[in-house]
Amino acid sequence: MKLSNFGQKFTAKTGIVELMDDLGTALNENPDMIFMGGGNPGRIPEAEATFKQRLETVLADPQQLHSLMGIYQSPQGDKVFRGQIASLLKKEFGWNLSERNIAISNGSQSAFFILYNMLAGKMPDGSHRAIHLPLAPEYIGYGDIGLEENFFAATKPEIELLDGNLFKYHVDFSKLDVNGQSTAALCVSRPTNPTGNVLTDDEIEHLDQIAKAADIPFIIDGAYGLPFPGILFNDAKPHWNDNTVLVLSLSKLGLPGVRTGIIVAREQIVQAYTNANTVVSLACGNLGPTIARELFSSGEILGLSRDLVGPFYQQRAEQAVNWFRAALGDLPYRIHKPEGAIFLWLWFDGLPITSQELYERLKARGVLVVPGHNFFPGMDSDWRHQQECIRVSYAQDGKTVEQGIQIIGQEVAAAYEQASQPA
Repeated sequence: MKLSNFGQKFTAKTGIVELMDDLGTALNENPDMIFMGGGNPGRIPEAEATFKQRLETVLADPQQLHSLMGIYQSPQGDKVFRGQIASLLKKEFGWNLSERNIAISNGSQSAFFILYNMLAGKMPDGSHRAIHLPLAPEYIGYGDIGLEENFFAATKPEIELLDGNLFKYHVDFSKLDVNGQSTAALCVSRPTNPTGNVLTDDEIEHLDQIAKAADIPFIIDGAYGLPFPGILFNDAKPHWNDNTVLVLSLSKLGLPGVRTGIIVAREQIVQAYTNANTVVSLACGNLGPTIARELFSSGEILGLSRDLVGPFYQQRAEQAVNWFRAALGDLPYRIHKPEGAIFLWLWFDGLPITSQELYERLKARGVLVVPGHNFFPGMDSDWRHQQECIRVSYAQDGKTVEQGIQIIGQEVAAAYEQASQPA
C-alpha cells in the first residue's frame, strides 16, 4: 500500500498510539495487566449513579430517545446544551457568553486537531507558525497532531526542588520567546498533563498578557481542570476572556466513552472551528450532551466536581505518594508536587536507562506506565531529564495501584543496581 505524506505521518507508531493501544489492551483484552498508563478515569459510584439515572430518564421518553439516536445535531453542537453551558459560566464567573461562544466536539482530542491546524503550520504567505508550549512537559496527545513539520515550539521549565522528595516546574518567563510572526498561539494544560502541575493565577495572567501583546490566542486545555471536572488540589481561579480558547471535556467526570469536548471562545473562532468540524465530523454526537444537560441547567456539574470528583482524586494522590515513598526509599527520585489531574510524574535523577527501557521492563512485569520522553513536543531531545521521567496514573483501585508501585520500585532499584556493578 502506497501512503501519502499524511498517511505515513498518521499511521506511524507514535507515543499516543502506543499509549492508547496499551489502554485498550489492558482495559478490554488483558485485565490482569496493572494499568497505570493512560488517562482513563477512576470509577466513582455516586457519579455513575447520576449518569445512569439521567440515561434511564431519556430511554423511558420516546421523544428524548428519538432526539438521542435519530437526529443529527449541528456541527457546532446542540443549541440548547450550548446555551445551558454559556448561561452557567456567565452566572458563576461573569463571563460575557452566549451559545454562539460555545462549540461541542467529539472529544477534546479532535477539537485540538482542528484548532491547532486551523492556526498553525504553513501560512498563505509561505511563512510558518508554530503552537508554543510555555511549560514542557506537556500532553502526549499534542505531539503528533500537526499536519506540518516543526509544528510545536516549547520552553524548558524552571525546576524548584521541594522538601519531601518533591519538585515543581514553573514557566521560565526569562526564556519564553513569543512573537506574532512565528507563533500561532500559546497553549497550556491546567492542571498539566502529565505532571499534575497547576499554573498559578499569576502565571496564567502573565501568559494571557503575552498572548494579547502578540495578537495570538491563549489556549487552555482544561480537560482535568476548571470549572469542571475540578480535579485540582489547591486554590486557583477559572480563566477566560475574549482572547482565550478554553477547551473542556466530560471525560474525567467519568464519561470518557461519550467523547464530548467543549470549546469556549470568541464567536469568530467558534464559527471557524464549526466550519472545519463540518468537514471532519459532519455532526456532533448526542450522547454526552443528552446525559449532561440537566447537570448544566441545574448547576449540579459544579457541585459534582467540587464535592465528589476533586476530593476522590486528591485522596488517591496522597495515598499514591505515600506508597511511592515507601517503595523507593533512598533511591534518587522526586515526585512532581501533585496539584491536580490523575497522574504522578516521577523523576529519577541520573536514571541509567531510558524512560522507554524502563517502560518496557515494567510492561514485561505486567505494569503499564508512560515513558516521559513522549511529553516534550517542540523541544530538543538532548535534555537528559526527558529520559529520566515516567507518568503514572493512580486512578485505578487502591490495591492495584499499590501493587504496581511496588513493582515500579523494584525495577527502578534494579536499574540503578545493575549500573553500579563493575563491567
